Amino acid sequence: MKILHILDHSIPLHSGYAFRTRAILTQQAVLGWQTVHLTSGKQGAASMTVEEVDGFRFYRTPMSAGVISRLPALQHWQIISNLRRRLDAVVELEHPDLLHAHSPALNGVAALAVGRQRNLPVIYECRAFWEDAAVDHGTSRQWGPRYWLSRALETQVFRRADAVTCICQGLCKDILARGIRTDKITIIPNAVNIDQFVRNVPRDDALAVSLGLGETTVLGFIGSFYAYEGLDLAIRAVAEIAQTNQEVRLLLVGSGPEDARLRRLVDALDLHSLVHFAGQVSHAEVHRYYGLIDILVYPRRSMRLTDLVTPLKPLEAMAQGKLVLASDVGGHRELIVDRQNGRLFRAGDSSALARAVLELIEDRSLWDQQRDAGRRFVEQERNWARSVAGYEQVYRRLLDSAALRSNTRFLIR
Repeated sequence: MKILHILDHSIPLHSGYAFRTRAILTQQAVLGWQTVHLTSGKQGAASMTVEEVDGFRFYRTPMSAGVISRLPALQHWQIISNLRRRLDAVVELEHPDLLHAHSPALNGVAALAVGRQRNLPVIYECRAFWEDAAVDHGTSRQWGPRYWLSRALETQVFRRADAVTCICQGLCKDILARGIRTDKITIIPNAVNIDQFVRNVPRDDALAVSLGLGETTVLGFIGSFYAYEGLDLAIRAVAEIAQTNQEVRLLLVGSGPEDARLRRLVDALDLHSLVHFAGQVSHAEVHRYYGLIDILVYPRRSMRLTDLVTPLKPLEAMAQGKLVLASDVGGHRELIVDRQNGRLFRAGDSSALARAVLELIEDRSLWDQQRDAGRRFVEQERNWARSVAGYEQVYRRLLDSAALRSNTRFLIR
């Protein structure tokens, strides 16, 4: 079985999207499946049309230059057009058995055009609704014309694809509400490679001193600083916590669009001694920062994006035996059972976050129980071997159906 994956972007870029893709490809190789990989022009400028990364060969789609590439609607049309031509050439070269297009819908449109032309089954994987992410990033208005256009385009891809996968129950419910048949959709959830995460990483005291943490209880967030992550709530919660407990610190590792705003908030609240920014760190070094953190905090705000999509970071924290404290948005509730494998607090409420932290500190006897439950959850339910195995039934069904259609056409002739 040879699968051609059509992607928005991939490693060596760092994102949850790229890391999920790498995990899928790695596990599919373990299963003995052949995979081919093509990225759209959104990968960015590439010096090579074919690139080897971490043992995988990626075909790249050259970016277009000129005025059209800078105009939103025409830019998207150009991305589809370029990707379609590149995909057709890669299919001619590699002869895959099926096409597996991943979000966004632009990739699905290109895959469907080539798949129908060449009689190849097309599976479309929805990882998030990109119009909702665009609202948070400020590039689109919720339920505005651009939002509706993006949503309508993806709905058409759902309808025309031979099979649809998505990463969680929230997305599945929304897709079903668009009139897509239940038997057409399969959930392939986010997961972790448990062998890549060391439990109970020892504390690096020298690093703690360099960051000004000392011997304190450390709340932490490691990831990209987007508005929907609600990190301003964590900062405000630390100010409230300090009124009761002066030995709590917040460590923010990473960067992103909200970086400057968060730093200004720390300045305004005069929390320099309590909130520490570590900046971006390399993937090889990130475990040292996890080792400093007692409670991983995920204060995501409630919106369509966070209520429908499950994040990967809490699973990575659980894999390392860390205590997880998260807002009660829908994406988190698919992963965390309150007071069993983590704690939940009311989304958008910094005081609720502060109270949850103080309660956890007051009763440390429950920490090991919750950390153990979190680790068991990822070991038993959210490992990549179990998750990726879910593709086999989808692929086989499509290939069997394609073979039946081919035999029928042969008999008719």
